[in-house]
Amino acid sequence: MANNNQLINANARDAMNRFKMETAAQVGVTLKQGYNGDITARQAGSIGGQMVKKMIEAYENGMK
Repeated sequence: MANNNQLINANARDAMNRFKMETAAQVGVTLKQGYNGDITARQAGSIGGQMVKKMIEAYENGMK
């Protein structure tokens, strides 16, 4: 079964990786390129949650 969460466009993948790294730095989590399985679930959740929050804010600002 294929993973539908894979970004096909290389530019989109690079942008999302930059966004993830920037967000991680803002919440105080150090990520390295590649595998980051050594971070806690709490740390991963804080990164993902902050990313979603920023995406929602950007969408809402775009609708104004």
